[in-house]
Amino acid sequence: MSKIIANKEKIFVLDTSVILYSHDAILNFQEHDVGIPITVFEELDNFKKGNDTINFEAREFIRLIDRLSRGHKLQEWIPINGRGRGKFKVLMSTPSNKSLDAEQIFDERKPDHKILNAALKLQYEMKKKNVILVTKDVNLRIKAKALNLTSEDYETGKIKNVNTLYTGKSILDYVTPDLINRLYEQGVCSVKEMLKRKKPVNNSYFILKSIKNSGLAYYNAMDKVIEKVEKRPVYGIKPRNAEQTFAIHAILNPNVKLVTLQGVAGTGKTLLALAGALEQRREYKQIYLARPIVPLSNKDIGYLPGDIKSKLNPYMEPLWDNLKFIQNQFKESDKEYTRLSDMVNNEKLVITPLAYIRGRSLSNICFIVDEAQNLTPHEIKTIITRAGENTKIIFTGDIYQIDTPYLDSQSNGLSYLIDRIQNHPLYAHITLEKGERSELANIANELL
Repeated sequence: MSKIIANKEKIFVLDTSVILYSHDAILNFQEHDVGIPITVFEELDNFKKGNDTINFEAREFIRLIDRLSRGHKLQEWIPINGRGRGKFKVLMSTPSNKSLDAEQIFDERKPDHKILNAALKLQYEMKKKNVILVTKDVNLRIKAKALNLTSEDYETGKIKNVNTLYTGKSILDYVTPDLINRLYEQGVCSVKEMLKRKKPVNNSYFILKSIKNSGLAYYNAMDKVIEKVEKRPVYGIKPRNAEQTFAIHAILNPNVKLVTLQGVAGTGKTLLALAGALEQRREYKQIYLARPIVPLSNKDIGYLPGDIKSKLNPYMEPLWDNLKFIQNQFKESDKEYTRLSDMVNNEKLVITPLAYIRGRSLSNICFIVDEAQNLTPHEIKTIITRAGENTKIIFTGDIYQIDTPYLDSQSNGLSYLIDRIQNHPLYAHITLEKGERSELANIANELL
C-alpha cells in the first residue's frame, strides 16, 4: 500500500458514494486539493432524477460544481470558494502509459475501475503529493490498496466510538434509602442532593439503587431539578423495564420536542413511540409514522411487481403490525379499538414511506421516523429543519442494523444525531437494551 509521507501536500480523489452521502463534501478538505473523476459525473447523471435524498445530493453537487467552475475550464485547478480551502479539478480516467490500468487488472470495465484509473493517473503525475482516494465503498477501498493507492473512508459526520455513544441514562448506586423515599414522597429533590458535584446531562435519566430500595429519576432541564419517574401505561402498552419507562416519559414530556430511541430488535422502540403518540393524539393535528424505503439488494422498488401500493406494502407492514398489536390490547367493542380504525380512515394517523413527506412543512404533528439508522446525517437534519410549531419528532432505530450501502454504525444519521445533540434542553434519548419480544428473540440477539 502507498504510504502517506509526512509534510507532503495531499490531493483527495472523491468517489460517487461520497457525493451521494454529502453533496458539499468537496468543501470539507481544508487547504487540500480535491480531484473528481469524470466517471463520477457519469454516475451522478443516473441519480439526478427522483425525490430521494440521494437524488437531491446529486443535483446539489452538480449545481455546486457549475457555480464554482464559472469562468474556468474543469481540467484546470479551480479555487474552492472559502478561506483556507484548496483547489479542485475534474480527472480523466484514461491511465497514463506508465501507470497501472485497473480495468485490465480486474478484467472488467466498471465505473469503479475508471475512478481507480483516474486516481492512479493523478498519483503518477503528481509524485510530489500524496494522492488519497476517498470512498464509502469498502470494497473499492480494498481494490485501491491492492493497486498501491492510499484510500480512506469519508470521515466528516462520522462519530469516533459507538461504544461510548450517549445512552441517556446512568445508574446511581450510592443513593441513600431516605433520599429515594423523600424523592418519591415529594416528587423532586435538588441536583446537589442526588448527584453531589456531578453535572447532569439535560433530560437524562437515572436508575437509583440503595441497600433497601430503588427508584427511577429524571433531570428536568427546564426547572433544573431531579424528578421522580413513575411507570405508566400508554394506550394499553405497559413498560416492562426501566428503559421503556424512561422512553415513555420522554415521549410524553411536552418540553421535549426531539426524542431518539436506540436499541436492538425486540426492545419495543417503534411500539412505544406509536403508543406514546396515540396517548397524546389530542395534542396534535396528525400522527405520522414513516420509514425510509431500503429495497432488497439496493434495487429500486420499480423492480417489484404490482402497483405502487403493492410495491410499498412489504416495507410498511412492520409498522402496521405495531398498530395492530396496540389495537389488539382492547376488545373490538371498546372505543379505543374503533378509534384507531377511525384515525387511520380519517388520516389522523398516517403510515407512509418517508419519501412521501419530503418537502412538507411539519406543523402541529407528532412525527415518528422508524429505522432512522438507514438515514444519512443530512437526511436527519433535513427532517428536523421541517419541524414547525407544536411538532414533536421521534427517531427510532438500531445503529448496528444498517441496510443501506456506504453507511455504518459510526456514519449513519441516528448515531450522528445522538452524538451531536445530546445535552440540548429540547432533546431526550434512551438506549433500550432488554429485548421484550420473547425469550427466543432474546436468545437470538445475545448468542447469534
